[in-house]
Amino acid sequence: MHHDLRRYAWLSIAASLVGLVLKFGAWHVTGSVGLFSDAVESLVNLAAGVAALIALSVARLPPDRRHAFGHGKAEYFSSALEGVLVLVAAVGIAWASVQRFLDPRELDNLGLGLVAVVAAAAVNWGTARILLRAASEHDSITLEADGRHLLTDVWTSGALVLALCILLVAPGLAFLDPLLAMLMAANIARTGVDLVRRSAGGLMDHSLPEEELDVIAQAVRRRAPARTEIHALRTRKSGRQRFADFHMLLPGETTVKESHDVCCAVEDEVRRALPRLNLTIHVEPLEEQAGGDPDMPDRRCPAAEVEDEATE
Repeated sequence: MHHDLRRYAWLSIAASLVGLVLKFGAWHVTGSVGLFSDAVESLVNLAAGVAALIALSVARLPPDRRHAFGHGKAEYFSSALEGVLVLVAAVGIAWASVQRFLDPRELDNLGLGLVAVVAAAAVNWGTARILLRAASEHDSITLEADGRHLLTDVWTSGALVLALCILLVAPGLAFLDPLLAMLMAANIARTGVDLVRRSAGGLMDHSLPEEELDVIAQAVRRRAPARTEIHALRTRKSGRQRFADFHMLLPGETTVKESHDVCCAVEDEVRRALPRLNLTIHVEPLEEQAGGDPDMPDRRCPAAEVEDEATE
């Protein structure tokens, strides 16, 4: 069943708009640079939500003649863009914090600002939980990036609430406002770097995790003849879809029909565990195999010894 994930992007956009209004309003009445940094992050959340909506709209398009592997990689562009936006926001927040640190001042209407931040954090927390649950269920890096970004916003808002509470009882500690904003900027930057790194891995066809490679190896062990070997295993991920291909070495006396049946059995076994995997198998005679292609990654895997595959 195909799920339209765009409704989650619309939810993220709505939550970001609510947070944007609340936080910019709180910053306007208090003058807190910490609230300003939180409001800027909500603006970034909004831009990221729009980017996620566009990416999910493209990624759900079916394969066509010019895009035979589908459009799933559009999600990586969205998550990379979100990572860059997060980094830009972190730099802006750090700059504003330095300026306020050099020229500290007491804040006004802290109670009103506190209420606004708590309300915005509650909205973001609920939305982040929904997005992260959907990201896990549908294996979407776009929703994961959006959810993690909102969750980062919640943690920074929580720290800001703590600082505002302190300032309510000790107004003279005005330096806490820019100091906290600097810490928030560092935390936001860390999230941005992680998003960019993971997106780059997807765009550069990073291989599947070892536990998923082990699923393939175990399927060969269970469904192929005892003398079977595989090598030249290549894997990658495109959005929610996975792709794998390898060479299967079967005894030379195996007929075409028998080879086909073995391939189908292995494919069925793998897809039961990895339903989004597109698997391609090239059959070769075991007796004529002199070694793998030196230009391809060689993950030689005798069917009787596939435990070694996951530890290479």
